[in-house]
Amino acid sequence: MVPAGFLVACGRQPIAEPAVIPGQNVLLVTIDTLRADALGCYGGPATTPALDRLAAGGVRFTFAHAHAVTTLASHASILTGTYPFQHGIRDNSGYRLPAEARTVSTLLKPRGYRTAAFVGAFPVHSRFGLNQGFDVYDDRFGDTRAPDEFAMPERPASVVVPLARSWIAAQDRAGKTGGQEGSGSAGARAFQASGSSESSGSWFVWVHLFDPHAPYRPPAPFDAQYASQPYYGEVAATDAALAPLLDDVRAAPRPTLVIVTGDHGESLGDHGEQSHGLFAYESTLRVPMIIAEIGGGTPVGNRVEVSRIAARHIDILPTILEATGQASPADLPGRSLLTAPERRDALPRASYFEAMGGMLNRGWAPLAGVLVDREKYVDLPVAERYDLAVDAAELTNLAGRSPERDRALAASLRGFNATAPGQRQAEGADAAARLRALGYVAGNAPAKARYTEADDPKKLVDLDQAVHDAVAAFTAGRATDAIQIYQRVIARRPDMAIAYRHLAFIDWQRGDPSAAVDTLRRAMKAGVTDPRVAGQLGGYLTDTGHLDEAIRLLEPLAGVPAVDVDALNALGIAYAQGRRAADAKSIFERVLSIDPGSSVPLENLGTLALDRGDAAEARRLFERALHVNPASSRAHAGLGNAALKGGDSAAAIQEWRRALDLDARNFDALYNAGTTLARAGDLRGARPFLEQFIRTAPPALYAKDLEDAARLLGGRRSP
Repeated sequence: MVPAGFLVACGRQPIAEPAVIPGQNVLLVTIDTLRADALGCYGGPATTPALDRLAAGGVRFTFAHAHAVTTLASHASILTGTYPFQHGIRDNSGYRLPAEARTVSTLLKPRGYRTAAFVGAFPVHSRFGLNQGFDVYDDRFGDTRAPDEFAMPERPASVVVPLARSWIAAQDRAGKTGGQEGSGSAGARAFQASGSSESSGSWFVWVHLFDPHAPYRPPAPFDAQYASQPYYGEVAATDAALAPLLDDVRAAPRPTLVIVTGDHGESLGDHGEQSHGLFAYESTLRVPMIIAEIGGGTPVGNRVEVSRIAARHIDILPTILEATGQASPADLPGRSLLTAPERRDALPRASYFEAMGGMLNRGWAPLAGVLVDREKYVDLPVAERYDLAVDAAELTNLAGRSPERDRALAASLRGFNATAPGQRQAEGADAAARLRALGYVAGNAPAKARYTEADDPKKLVDLDQAVHDAVAAFTAGRATDAIQIYQRVIARRPDMAIAYRHLAFIDWQRGDPSAAVDTLRRAMKAGVTDPRVAGQLGGYLTDTGHLDEAIRLLEPLAGVPAVDVDALNALGIAYAQGRRAADAKSIFERVLSIDPGSSVPLENLGTLALDRGDAAEARRLFERALHVNPASSRAHAGLGNAALKGGDSAAAIQEWRRALDLDARNFDALYNAGTTLARAGDLRGARPFLEQFIRTAPPALYAKDLEDAARLLGGRRSP
């Protein structure tokens, strides 16, 4: 007997037929950096029983593709059902989803759906605009300890999934209406009849799991099981963490449409790329996609359908809308994958894709392309065309062998009328640090009027890898190795701003500000026009006391439309140190208006308040900064300074200790704690602070304070 709602034909595989059920729940699971060939049900090395079981009860698409190869841009396409050039997000930094954007959540919420998102990493932080339409947007994945660090704790699936389960359980308890159990499709029909199109009690939940993203550090027991393939260990661990959520939904009385996909894949060395973001080969563009309806008495059993049609991320939103009984907006470029006729339609549907990171962050040629059936065309100075039906690994570039096919596919790509990326918004230091900690090494390269073969990322992939290697070396404590790598990059590509900026940063961290300044001056002499180079130089000049030069360099940057927040902040500090308090206050307030999610302008405004003797106002501002970023070492240090000014040295010491717990390199907190205790006669308590200050503070920036600390210790310096 064939269960109602599922079709089979003699000599053909079963066809899963997900139903249109107004008011059914919707669970969207996006797994970051998930290759199409990683899951067990796709023949991959990872053991993934939970996702395999889901696929066995639904539709598994074998030829599904993303439209971008970075997390933020790809998720924007998934949630809006539009291409990157339509929603406007082209990379992980510098872009925001417009406030008027139409997303899954903004379309379902007016229909009575309760909406929640539980995300695992900073690239989909609410500041980028993906939170629109969500009642709950849980992005509490932690902050870097200090904006200069490269390391960040990852919020794993084992933490994200329980949050989603708890929220869903609360909604289900609140929304119980009874009488909705049943068996087979009759149960689904009973639910449909008793429900309403306004979806009372229904929910839409998006769960974003970041675990497979580099660095690959699977938890036990997957670390041992996949010791030689840690990426696949992360995938297996993600599946294990996801299993209880799928079990909950499967056991619920209300049916749920479940869609699982990756935002993009991972190269793992294919075509010379170790991770993702530079190219758009199948290893990073092709993703798994599974669609199933579970729970609510839907039939149980093996009814897997394997669909080989071209599925796209832009098809997810129309599929959700149809499954919940709603019409799709006519201007959406995708189509629903819900019904079998759509999945059997052999007409090729073109799909646009891009990888703009090389252009935006390195100054290299932009990459855009099109998929038409199994043909793939990549528009670069050295064009590429592949026949994926016979060359899935894209080893044979067919461009130039059939000019007619090249022209036809190029015309299909032009037919999208894709615009170039718009002006990027400058990110603050905290956002840049968090993205850098996750491996997203961003720059800000200006567009060129013309790109040549020398700008083709295929010619430069080793430089991209060198930048990542340098970051890894510095993170591992091998600063000398990192410096040598950056010097080689600059020698080969003197216009690569990010190499100068990172090299200067390392010099600064090592306590050699003159070398840092010289590196940035060299970048500007080489014709590097990235405003963040000038902003970084201006900040270093300010910190080394060259205020007039810093102000001359920074003031022109403050007048540009997309002003760099770091440069603006550096100008405010220069004004403050130059006793132009009113100008400094105006600048810091401007920074706060541009980046209200940053604690930095609040900390600087608090320091200004202290300078004018207003300890109460300073305390209020530092507390606001901690509300924005509870992990701010500078805010705790500022509260310590305010407490000391108010005469409470015990409270001051307590706050400085908290600051140092968050950032052991907060030299001001070390100095203040040590000197305050020493001058109060507690040399024993002061000694650890002062000795650490003497041992670690850079002499070029703290020469006078180091002499003072040594004097308080009786002239003794630690080895």
